Amino acid sequence: MSDTRESIVPASARPLPTGTPLGERKGLFGVSDDGDTTGFGGLTRQVNMPAAASRPYGRWFDQVVDILEELADAEGLAARDVIPQVVVDHDELTIFIERAHIIKVCQWMRDDQDLRFELCLGVDGVHYPHDEGAELHATYTLMSLTHNRVVRLEVTCPDADPTIPSVVSIYPGNDWWERETWDLMGIVFTGHPALTRTAMPDDWVGHPQRKDYPLGGIPVQYKGATVPPADSRRSYSA
Repeated sequence: MSDTRESIVPASARPLPTGTPLGERKGLFGVSDDGDTTGFGGLTRQVNMPAAASRPYGRWFDQVVDILEELADAEGLAARDVIPQVVVDHDELTIFIERAHIIKVCQWMRDDQDLRFELCLGVDGVHYPHDEGAELHATYTLMSLTHNRVVRLEVTCPDADPTIPSVVSIYPGNDWWERETWDLMGIVFTGHPALTRTAMPDDWVGHPQRKDYPLGGIPVQYKGATVPPADSRRSYSA
């Protein structure tokens, strides 16, 4: 593989501009008014999205990105149109992929002899309601049994068009994971063979793990006592 690769410039990188804060976390567990008497409840911490990395990424990370760039170039695609951002955080590699190319990239990751990420450990959804235009994120954890490596692919999509192509044709084991992510987060995986709910009833309205979903609930009887609905209990956060 060539060592004269152009570094990725995340000028339009998603999901957030480099260094954008997510907010401030207070106390030990992110809640206030928890009755803490130790003094740790006064802690405050700024929470930020991991910044885009610059080369060299370290370890084997550069090699993986180089290979993907070369494969994109062989297909006549600009590397930055396929990989808008690379993040190295906590010694883990996350490669952001434009959603239109996720199927092609997964096939490269699985089949290229120098990559050989044979196993997809599923897809998880994340909701960032403040990230205008890329509120929903899907993260795929891939493992190479051949090279003993783990990498994360991340794809974003907007609330207005919450669709990402299904990768079940490449990783059949992702079938259930995509169904769960649609059920709980509302990401529609287009091309999925049977995108049905896994946890909620078929006629359920909404996706309950999104941050904008109301807590709601019904009273629950438990050993003679009544547990009130979640949205009517005491609030521990300001």
